Amino acid sequence: MKSRKLLAVSAVAMASTLVLTACGGGGDSGSEDGSVSMTFWHNSTTGEGKAYWEETVAAFEEANPGVTIDIQAIQNEDMDGKLQTALNSGDAPDIFMARGGGKLADVVEAGQAQDLTDAIDDATREAVGEAGMSAFTVDGKVYGMPVAILPGGMYYSEDLFEQAGVSAPPTTIGELEGVVDQLKAAGIAPIALGAKDAWPAAHWYYFFALRECSQDTINEAAASRSFDDPCWLAAGEDLQAFAETEPFNQGFLTTSAQQGAGSSAGMMANHQAAMELMGAWNPGQIASLTPDEKPLPDLQWFPFPEVEGGDGEPGAMMGGVDGFSCSAQAPAECGEFLNFIMTKESQEAYATAFHTLPASKEAQGVVTEPALVSVLEAYNEAPYVTVWLDTLFGQNVGNALNTSVVNMLAGKGTPQDIVDTTNAAAAKE
Repeated sequence: MKSRKLLAVSAVAMASTLVLTACGGGGDSGSEDGSVSMTFWHNSTTGEGKAYWEETVAAFEEANPGVTIDIQAIQNEDMDGKLQTALNSGDAPDIFMARGGGKLADVVEAGQAQDLTDAIDDATREAVGEAGMSAFTVDGKVYGMPVAILPGGMYYSEDLFEQAGVSAPPTTIGELEGVVDQLKAAGIAPIALGAKDAWPAAHWYYFFALRECSQDTINEAAASRSFDDPCWLAAGEDLQAFAETEPFNQGFLTTSAQQGAGSSAGMMANHQAAMELMGAWNPGQIASLTPDEKPLPDLQWFPFPEVEGGDGEPGAMMGGVDGFSCSAQAPAECGEFLNFIMTKESQEAYATAFHTLPASKEAQGVVTEPALVSVLEAYNEAPYVTVWLDTLFGQNVGNALNTSVVNMLAGKGTPQDIVDTTNAAAAKE
């Protein structure tokens, strides 16, 4: 992986740890008999991912007699609020899921995350590399461990494209609109969108902004948390114009992203829609919703199309890093567990179970699914990679941004409202 990768935008060398977690408090740091117990919150509630964590925790406990870990699997859409409640009440889990951006900086500033700088062993640092670790670095100190790299883009059904006579993936928005027309003519829902959960709809705005705004502009906005450059308005106008072509599934405003066969991921899994804009966790999510709960054989991927006249550098990507942090009160064994899950063997098992891209460069050889191979190739060639905008700007500004995008798609707002709402939320920070 190239050292220039910046999964936490360079200007905000900041942080990268969006904390998503759930209910149930931290474990005991120790007891009179020397035993240690910890609580662990993650978002894998079904299938291979849930089994992976159960097996990994069991292996760690076996290798560390006297240490027990209480696992709590929480639905992804429930995590953010539950973790924030737990942090505010002083009853956070010892090990919690983390992603990136301003949210970690806020958690660190509040004294709620543990400095792991000295706890990470040399083998782990070398396997992950500077880029991965920088995503969890705040003011020069490391506060989390990356387990997966998750750049976004367009997943599509090769079979449905062929059925509609689409010969090649689109490379520009104009070409994408043409593909939408072909799919609709064939009676196929072009794009699945789970706007009920807000963030999947907001991703469309993020990617138009990635194409309209330069890297410097995104960096400056990350530092100032303001949308003053005209490119932010242009991104909203691009999305509004694209949405007017009616590319999304019927009822997209009330469709969830990942929960059940009726979700946008479920529509992909059951060939009810041809495309979905999503991060690199999507192949695993789709696999969990296919009739046989196996990877979708015809699933492929292409980068978000280019926008004519935009200032974004061609090939630039947006995504995130999934990882885990330790609460401020967690015992030293928390850091040991994070090193344990970063061994080559564990990272290979993680990538296989979740059908995703491991953070460890040593483990990337197990990536064989065609869609993920394409993602990894594009990632390794990208001139730069920025984090999801709601992650970058922090919870309050990010939530305001996401909501304003949904409002526009619902006909209750305008592109200017996206800019104004985001700036207003940032002014309150």
